Amino acid sequence: MGSIPSEPPHIVCIPFPAQGHVNPFMNLAKLLHSRGFHITMVYTEFNHSRLLRSKGPEAVKNSPGFQFETIPDGVPPSNPDATQSVTELLYYTKKHSVVPLRDLIVKLNSTEGLPKVSCIISDGIMSFAIKVARELGIPEVQFWTASTCGLVAYLQFGELVKKGIFPLKDEKDVSNGYLEDTALEWIPGMEHMRLKDMPSFVRSTDPEDIAFNRWLEEAQDILTADAIVFNTFFEFEAEVLETVSSMFPNIYNLGPLTTLNTNLIKNEVNATRPSLWKENTDCLTWLDTQKPNSVIYLNFGSIAVMTEDNFKEFAWGLANSGHSFLWIVRPDVVKGTNGTALPDEFLAETRDRGMIARWCPQDKVLAHPSVGAFLTHSGWNSTLEGICGGVPMLCWPFFAEQQVNCRYASTTWGVGLEIDRDVKREGVEALVREMMEGENGKVMRNKAVEWKKKSEIACVKGGSSYDDFERFVGYLLELSTFQA
Repeated sequence: MGSIPSEPPHIVCIPFPAQGHVNPFMNLAKLLHSRGFHITMVYTEFNHSRLLRSKGPEAVKNSPGFQFETIPDGVPPSNPDATQSVTELLYYTKKHSVVPLRDLIVKLNSTEGLPKVSCIISDGIMSFAIKVARELGIPEVQFWTASTCGLVAYLQFGELVKKGIFPLKDEKDVSNGYLEDTALEWIPGMEHMRLKDMPSFVRSTDPEDIAFNRWLEEAQDILTADAIVFNTFFEFEAEVLETVSSMFPNIYNLGPLTTLNTNLIKNEVNATRPSLWKENTDCLTWLDTQKPNSVIYLNFGSIAVMTEDNFKEFAWGLANSGHSFLWIVRPDVVKGTNGTALPDEFLAETRDRGMIARWCPQDKVLAHPSVGAFLTHSGWNSTLEGICGGVPMLCWPFFAEQQVNCRYASTTWGVGLEIDRDVKREGVEALVREMMEGENGKVMRNKAVEWKKKSEIACVKGGSSYDDFERFVGYLLELSTFQA
């Protein structure tokens, strides 16, 4: 591997503007910065403002070799503290962010004292950056921040159309058992898959469905980049990674990025935790008072929403289980509300064994010895953080490829149980008891600990992710040298 040239390579990082994408991007950016690369992190104006409110100026403060820039997302004005619609973001950024991004890259390249941009790393669902990179003659790397199994599932969308599986023939197919009964045994590298387990966008009767067709395009576009980076480790997703590499050989598996960061970075840059919500660390103090493996932790991520009925069923399922819990309740987690009130009877019933907070440092919570299980929406960051904590999962997937992650957790990885989409308190209570008290729970906890150990091995010298990071640094240096 070559050495850093006299002018450091300049990497422009463009995450999709959602919490689950910004976090891994920051981890990747910090890793590259620690190896001498100049980093420009590009946030949308909307998220830049949210970060200032939640974390203060330090969250976006420039430091030597690490700077922040913004571009508009084109989305019509909305509540400045509410989560934006993913489908809207996909539509508007593709339409409105190309010119601002091109102008930003041109400005960076003409700024005195700043190294020329040597590579653009954009989110796997911000593929408009590939177009900008091609126009400007700059190499472009796609960072797929979701699961590899999720990407392989998206890559089947065209086949679903060819085979007449999409669109659905009748809206009743969503609830009449058709999704469960339709097996998809033909997907390369993926076993045990049903239509139910595919990304949620397949659940439409409209052949022109915007979300389905947008994700079909994004998955195909990613294969036109110069390289693809995954936040995963080879042992965890070996079969689907081999499927992707058979179509696109230049891939790098750098996960779990949080573990790689811990192992490789000694001095972090200022902007370490780009949280769009203010984090409550009191919950860590509360966890210190609980017995090992005694607490069930609930967090539905930064985007998932539910009905008020769903919310109450989860609450009473928890209460009736008799177990201690830490529940992260975003103000916007219940559809159509700006604040979420739990029933007084529930609060009285669980007063001595529950804690509720609006947001928290999830990786630290899941690493806490008191946490015995994780009730999750099965987002990829949450799934990996559960694995890194050695914590088994109760899965209630909301949308996108979370259905795929849930299926893998409950079959391939052996660390999860699925909660029925139509949430009932009896079902929640039974699954919480099974996970916290039953034999299945013990087996899954042991399996989760095994995966934790494997993830740690992947991120030390000689491990698959550690070695891939070294290869990736070498690749980026070659690009820089070639351009120079």
